Amino acid sequence: MSVVAFPGQPDSVPDVAGATITVAVAVERFLDSITTATTRASYAETLARLTAMAGPAHPVAALQPEHYAAVMDRWKTAAAATWNRHLSALVSFTTWAQRQDLLATNPARRLERRKPARRGDRAIPAARLETLFTGPAHALRERVLWRLLYDTAARAEEILTLNVEDLDLEFRRARVVSKGGAIEYVHWATPTARLLPRLLTGRTSGPVFLADRRAPASGPRTRAAADIDPTTKRGRLSYPRAEYLFKTASATLDPHRQGWTLHQLRHSALQHLAQAGRTAPELQAKSRHQHLASLGRYVRLGEETSARVTAEADPIQRRRPR
Repeated sequence: MSVVAFPGQPDSVPDVAGATITVAVAVERFLDSITTATTRASYAETLARLTAMAGPAHPVAALQPEHYAAVMDRWKTAAAATWNRHLSALVSFTTWAQRQDLLATNPARRLERRKPARRGDRAIPAARLETLFTGPAHALRERVLWRLLYDTAARAEEILTLNVEDLDLEFRRARVVSKGGAIEYVHWATPTARLLPRLLTGRTSGPVFLADRRAPASGPRTRAAADIDPTTKRGRLSYPRAEYLFKTASATLDPHRQGWTLHQLRHSALQHLAQAGRTAPELQAKSRHQHLASLGRYVRLGEETSARVTAEADPIQRRRPR
């Protein structure tokens, strides 16, 4: 019996009923469906671990809560925000797979989001930031990245996904893809402007921040073409690697010896601007938050302001002879 195609159907051949779709294939299709580069990069790390834990050839329909638990076990001691970010990636993948009729169950059903602890002052003192930015022990790539994150008050994902083509060196700005996929501009100051050309060394395309090694040409760690420098063949610097380097470098300056996070550079930039008297609308323009209320957790005048107010009110200081 011949089969006549239904008019208007796409030319691509659908998966045969009952055919096995592997975890690797499903993950690749899911990531391809995400149009926002920062979201895709964030989810890729979590789902790469899912592929490794379950096995690339494992049927996606056979995923179980134990597989998801094994993935999240890597971040069981991480901060609540980190745990929730990786869990969100798994939940989003699950929702997509269920809509595609690839999953009949929810392997994430036993996992719960964590309530972030209330934090006080997360800003890094300006003097310690300057030590990090100018320390000769730190590589040029790291010093440019840290300066750029502080100058722009941008999200780390936005800066790490920058390509050389996104930079406007003349006007000291860069085009970024923000949350929700909007195209926006971030701006930097003179210290960053002096360092950027040294980092680029004449490159006109490819990722701004490159990994130390050449990207694998094949295998599970193969990068997308857009994430490889066409000249050196080095891949894009990943968020986990950049975070590790910053925490390691800042641990000696952190009183708790734990090191700081890249996101704290955004906190620090906005809080320091608030301390300098910038208005809420000005801070909103810098941070690119849609709502002023979202700025609250970034611009709490904390430790440095407390120390200054205490010093200025010190009765001994006020009694000094003139």
